[in-house]
Amino acid sequence: MAKATKQKSTVKKTADKIAKSMGIMEIIQKKPESANIMMEYGLHCIGCMASQFESLEQGCLAHGIAEDKIDEMIDRINRLK
Repeated sequence: MAKATKQKSTVKKTADKIAKSMGIMEIIQKKPESANIMMEYGLHCIGCMASQFESLEQGCLAHGIAEDKIDEMIDRINRLK
């Protein structure tokens, strides 16, 4: 029985994980504190119309944020509780 509980816990953690392919607003809805992290990296278009349909990666690349910084940002967002 404990094993089944552990599996459910892992599934939930994976489902909560943020990916660069996710929409900017989707991420902010899941983890509101992520907006501050995005702005620290230069992604200031949180309220922009494009944030409604752009993925995090698309928005970052449009603002000249390097791939390694995108990965770093996602890692920080995923560490949020």
